[in-house]
Amino acid sequence: MADTATEAQTSAPEIAAPRDRYKRKKTTRGNYELYSWVFMRASGVLLVVLIFGHLFVNLMVGDGVHAIDFAFVGGKWSSPFWQVWDLLMLWLAMFHGTNGVRTVINDYAERDGVRMTLKVLLYLAAVITVVLGTLVIFTFSPCPHGAPADLVPAFCSA
Repeated sequence: MADTATEAQTSAPEIAAPRDRYKRKKTTRGNYELYSWVFMRASGVLLVVLIFGHLFVNLMVGDGVHAIDFAFVGGKWSSPFWQVWDLLMLWLAMFHGTNGVRTVINDYAERDGVRMTLKVLLYLAAVITVVLGTLVIFTFSPCPHGAPADLVPAFCSA
């Protein structure tokens, strides 16, 4: 009996004195969270530039929102510059958003199984969106075969 009481007393966590310096226990693996935090700040700044550039070109230049149609998108995506611009915007937005939701899941999902399931679903959705978005940007044909001439951009041969 005395041995179990002694074991219970020795296994209890020790409470530090109030004036002692705080000794942080290392519970994170490497600097992943630090790099994640830095990525969020850098990608956020870059996304602001990309999104406002996108909005300016689409809404302010030319006839504004009234000019946006299939021919407008086809004309933009016929240029490698705009393909890379939109691709960078898609990838950064998805990685930025996925990282933010991952942080929320880590903060609020208490059970390990629920946390793992939510993160697997999140990563799967992000990968599917990035792959499909990338395919659309690079396989988009601004000059579809057999389309009426009034619906295709002017640079397409009829």
